[in-house]
Amino acid sequence: MVGTLLFYLAAFLLLLGVLVVVHEFGHFWVARRSGVKVLRFSVGFGQVLWRRRYGVDQTELTLCAIPLGGYVRMLDGRELEEGETIPEEDLPRAFDRQSVGRRSAIVAAGPLANLLLAILIYWLMFMVGGNALRPILGTPLEDTPAAAAGIRNGDRVLRVESEAVTTLEDFHLRLLRKASQSASVALEVADEQQLTRHVNLDTGGLNATGWKGDPFSLLGLKPYQPPFLPVLGEVLAGFPGEAAGLRPDDRVLAIDGVEVTRWQEFVDRVANSPEKPLSMFVERAGEQLTLVATPSREGKIGRLGVSPSAAEVAKVEARLPELYVFVRHNPVEAAYRAVREAWSQSALMLTMMGKMLAGEVSWRTLSGPVGIAEYAGRTARMGPGVYLRFMAIVSLCLGIFNLLPIPVLDGGHLMYHALEVVKGSPLSEKAMLRWQKVGISLLVTLMAFAFFNDLSRLLPPLFNG
Repeated sequence: MVGTLLFYLAAFLLLLGVLVVVHEFGHFWVARRSGVKVLRFSVGFGQVLWRRRYGVDQTELTLCAIPLGGYVRMLDGRELEEGETIPEEDLPRAFDRQSVGRRSAIVAAGPLANLLLAILIYWLMFMVGGNALRPILGTPLEDTPAAAAGIRNGDRVLRVESEAVTTLEDFHLRLLRKASQSASVALEVADEQQLTRHVNLDTGGLNATGWKGDPFSLLGLKPYQPPFLPVLGEVLAGFPGEAAGLRPDDRVLAIDGVEVTRWQEFVDRVANSPEKPLSMFVERAGEQLTLVATPSREGKIGRLGVSPSAAEVAKVEARLPELYVFVRHNPVEAAYRAVREAWSQSALMLTMMGKMLAGEVSWRTLSGPVGIAEYAGRTARMGPGVYLRFMAIVSLCLGIFNLLPIPVLDGGHLMYHALEVVKGSPLSEKAMLRWQKVGISLLVTLMAFAFFNDLSRLLPPLFNG
């Protein structure tokens, strides 16, 4: 448990460290190129843990105790301590002495650096390439939009509306973007005999639920899993399966009188029946017998402590290559796809933000540092490619969020500069202080929502009764 927490923490700190350094370096680099004197480049806030001075200007590089952000402090006549003055020779290098255009470029450079980092990650990944799951769907969950649309086990998605898809991730992204814009999404699919047909997937229910939970589960969509027989392999000692008398090589034929033909059907019945006795009709060495097993409860799901037969798993592994497609592109094509991917992700984020403000998307979908740390750890465990893709998404989110016209954020400063151009003079210090208080209040409220959501996911009994 401690090892897992440390791993998740390390993955989170690495993610945050890279994104903060890239963001602040954007400000730093453009400020230096604009002739502005940089006093400090800080990663983190609070107590200084490490410091070093660098360059002709003796810019102070610092690492601080609270890693949730960073800042670049520039020479600025508005931020002087009482009694401090700027030397005459440094006045032209003060931030507040620069033109509106230069100041805006310095402010915008941080968020733009995050956007460029995401594009760079996508570009490298598209060039290196790798195996990706084909967009093949499994049997949809009962009484869901996917079942009503007529999606069948083994259907491969060819197009979402008019957009072709080649991987399961492509399908997910295109579907989410279209679902955020319409209550119905047209899909072109091909069955296992390669016969194509068109289906309409009702996505209106996502808005009704405020987009809470996994949207694909809400729609009834599941990735395809090669079928294999419900034959038991290992039966763990001390678990309900052993107590019920289940043994290796038992084949489950039925549960509570309902026929079971696939391992996944067996798993679903057990998972949905925690602490409920199940009557199992099994075949053992040519004989048939009935056993009663009561799955233990682990969280919200039931468990018997059994695993599938190695021989059946081998059958599935033999089919895995046909479920994957290797995707790699030349540098030019990879660059085009990287920009398109970043644009699609950004458009989806902005759409969801708009829906959240309009009340169409629940605020419970908002994640804070704890949620990001959890996903960072999960993706890191899944491999560097998945972790880097998550880093790209968070970098996009950070860049877009910082460009919002909220005082104290970079977008708020850009808003001040736009108003300065309109009125012909900078906003008064009193007005900026008033708007700064509004911005801080908004950010504190957002952080409170995010922390509450994180805690409610970690401690559901406390918040959900």
